[in-house]
Amino acid sequence: HVSTPLMFALCTLSVLLSLSSAGESKARSCSEVRQAYNVQGFSLVNVPHQEISGEHLRVCPQGYTCCTSEMEDKLNQQSKLEFENLVEENSHNMRTTFVSRHKKFDEFFLELLDNSEKSLNSMFTRTYGKLYMQNSEVFQDLFTELKRYYTGGNVNLEEMLNDFWSRLLERMFQLLNSQYHFTDDYLECVSKYTDQLKPFGDVPRKLKAQVTRAFIAARTFVQGLMVGREVANRVAKVNVVPACVRALTKMLYCPYCRGMPGLKPCHNYCHNVMRGCLANQADLDAEWNLFIDAMLLVAARLEGPFNIEAVIEPVDIKISEAIMTMQDNSMQVSAKVFQGCGQPKPSGIGRSARGISDVFSTRFRPYTPEERPTTAAGTSLDRLRVVWRTMQHSVIDIKEKLKESKRFWSNLPDDICAKGKLAESDEEQCWNSHTKGRYFPEVVKEGLTNQVNNPEVDVDITRPDTLIRQQIMALRVMTNKLKNAYNGNDIYFQDSSKFFSLSGVWMCRWRRDK
Repeated sequence: HVSTPLMFALCTLSVLLSLSSAGESKARSCSEVRQAYNVQGFSLVNVPHQEISGEHLRVCPQGYTCCTSEMEDKLNQQSKLEFENLVEENSHNMRTTFVSRHKKFDEFFLELLDNSEKSLNSMFTRTYGKLYMQNSEVFQDLFTELKRYYTGGNVNLEEMLNDFWSRLLERMFQLLNSQYHFTDDYLECVSKYTDQLKPFGDVPRKLKAQVTRAFIAARTFVQGLMVGREVANRVAKVNVVPACVRALTKMLYCPYCRGMPGLKPCHNYCHNVMRGCLANQADLDAEWNLFIDAMLLVAARLEGPFNIEAVIEPVDIKISEAIMTMQDNSMQVSAKVFQGCGQPKPSGIGRSARGISDVFSTRFRPYTPEERPTTAAGTSLDRLRVVWRTMQHSVIDIKEKLKESKRFWSNLPDDICAKGKLAESDEEQCWNSHTKGRYFPEVVKEGLTNQVNNPEVDVDITRPDTLIRQQIMALRVMTNKLKNAYNGNDIYFQDSSKFFSLSGVWMCRWRRDK
């Protein structure tokens, strides 16, 4: 038997418990949720005023809720959109760096080439007058081919430069021996003596070494900026799989359904969701870092003795030196050519024709810096040196920006989940996936294979993202080209074109993207 006082106490406790239970089951107001939901731009039609039973929910906890099925669907879509925007925003500065620097370098190199051509044209017109103008296409073709190479044309620089010196030798040989008639076959024989006779001294060899290294570095660096830009833009347009959308909705908007719309997710909880959703992007990081290191190597080339400005700015002086050397050695060169190719027939034209070689043989005196001709735009080439100095600062700037972009993709979840930004800094007052309180699971490591134990996102680690794999391959090809450019070796563009058409990343083109 139970004593009367004890029986009374038990009855009182039972009544209190039932009252407490009745108080809990009484539906709470959804006014805060309605307000927050409306701020998101959604209609309040079908949004409950008080909590309802949540058996219909597929993502959020199924207790009493402020969410209908329609609301959950809308919040699903909103989560996907917000995540895409977060990735876009967090990668914006890095992507803008590649866009702006690519444009700046590209414009500079083309300006440098144009100015160099104008300088040579102006100088040679003053020095040789009509004689130069009658043969100017030899020099124009040189600059046309240099531009074509730089802008992605399939030009073999060494062969092109050899061809330039051979053509120049043919023209000068004719002008210096104008009393003779030369057939095309004879002139072809003359050009074969270019290497043997060295009519232009050591200038062609030195210029070839400088031009090839400078142009390989310049072209590859600018294209590296283009590839970095393309890869970053493609990867930033993230492919959000359904499992990720569910995890995002649960993290960002299930607090709404629980009547706590202002509650931010716990920091570690946010990390797990983002590492799951950005697992493939993190896998890009290893190849991205190698690409950035290779870009930094080539940037160092742009600052060194083989920088493009040091080669192109005085190219007119170098070619004029070669012409003077040829003039000085014209007797010996002609004698050896006649010996090897045979005695040419006289042209049958009188002595007046000899005047051409007399005019051509006038000693060429290089301009001092003060006397150097101005460009067609009327600005001195000293202006180009100012541009180059600006460019050097730009190289330093881009090197810093490139260094900052290392480990960008593996750090992206951390950047997005920065405390106080998206996630809550108070580890006790945050959304832990089902209520307000501490989040206990450990944070998984980044990368696809590490998501096998992710408690928040169901990631299929057997199916890597195809687009990300293509970008990894694109970076690998570019890194290889950059390393070769650093060593002064060119990889002709059939290789990369073939790859890009194969991967479907880019069409088979390496033209400048305007």
